[in-house]
Amino acid sequence: MNKLSGLLLLTIALGSLTTGCSSDESMNKANAEKVAAIQAEKARHKAMSGGDMAEHEGGQMQHSMPMSEHSGGEIQHAMPMPDESTGAVQSDASEIGRRADDLPAPLNRTQPQLVSIDLYTDERVAEMMPGVTYQYWTYNGKVPGPFIRARAGDQVEIHLNHGKPGAAGAAHSEHTSTEHANAGHSAHSIDLHAVVGPGGGAPLMQVGQGEQKSFRFKATHPGIYIYHCASPHVPTHIANGMYGMILVEPEQGLAKVDREFYVMQGDFYTGGKYGDKGLQAFSKDKMLAEKPEYFLFNGRVNSLSGERALKAKVGEKIRLFVGVGSHVASNFHIIGAIFDNLYLDGAIMNPPLKNVQTTVIAPGSAVMIEFTAEVPGKYLLVDHSLTRAIDKGALAELIIEGAEQPELYQQVAH
Repeated sequence: MNKLSGLLLLTIALGSLTTGCSSDESMNKANAEKVAAIQAEKARHKAMSGGDMAEHEGGQMQHSMPMSEHSGGEIQHAMPMPDESTGAVQSDASEIGRRADDLPAPLNRTQPQLVSIDLYTDERVAEMMPGVTYQYWTYNGKVPGPFIRARAGDQVEIHLNHGKPGAAGAAHSEHTSTEHANAGHSAHSIDLHAVVGPGGGAPLMQVGQGEQKSFRFKATHPGIYIYHCASPHVPTHIANGMYGMILVEPEQGLAKVDREFYVMQGDFYTGGKYGDKGLQAFSKDKMLAEKPEYFLFNGRVNSLSGERALKAKVGEKIRLFVGVGSHVASNFHIIGAIFDNLYLDGAIMNPPLKNVQTTVIAPGSAVMIEFTAEVPGKYLLVDHSLTRAIDKGALAELIIEGAEQPELYQQVAH
């Protein structure tokens, strides 16, 4: 088994270094050939009934069922379903951004369980900002992928399909293997930073078109971790949106808070400049030069603003899980807030830093932030390299409702 794992890891490493995705020219041609079919598919989505849309959209549902072979424990199962964070089925099939409140509730158990997670890969054209579309590569149709929640001591079982299972994935299965190879996604996989084992699971999870593979690992180290695709060309898969987070809670659980939110920053490399209209091709040249056109929270411009803003009330304690899925570090800051507790680098078992203004989050890393909402109003979440926020999209909103607090914040008349 060790020799096999070593060979698999070596194959992936060499592939990521030498195979590449394809040239930008080949990818652009492949994208252009698929645009008409994709747009037709989008038109069919818009015509779908509410029931059809409920089957189509990919969020998460968790339920439990007995597992006699696991000492009376239960399976905690995540499976595709509509985004329920707003209490209604999303009707817009082109929405790519995951809502910040779309994450499982804190765990309320003291025994380990088998946690089963169903994931599928989906390449879909969606709106990056008004008038600008892009072909994202995703887990479960959103950026970031589903938030996975487990407890130290749990067995976590990951099931990954290449393409969405069932009738809704028919358009994906129409692609030939050659088209997938030309576009750079003939295989997808998953590498979870919470895994203790070769490649974070990726050597066991190289999933080709129409395949499903599974693996199981024991969650041994509490923390907040990133997961991402690890198929050649690995940087391309990640840059196109294939990342998410997994939280391993300590055995005693986390301290109670009133609100939790899930935010991931990603950098995107489009052929056109920021705001250029139309379907934008991925630019491998810009990625290699580390010159993204967009810095985005949860997949698109204004994904976490307006009616999709983070919302809380005065006096509530807020917990943020903030990570960087792709290639450029974030300088995360909330304008007008101070982090009461900052757990750096996903190390939630370490004593937190207190009263922090801004934190650097490395690529492939995450932090946990806790603070109390004390004054009502609109707060901005930004990358404090502020051209990224003002000019390239790394901007979100936190709306705090409640009574004014003049002893903390007021204008003085002259």
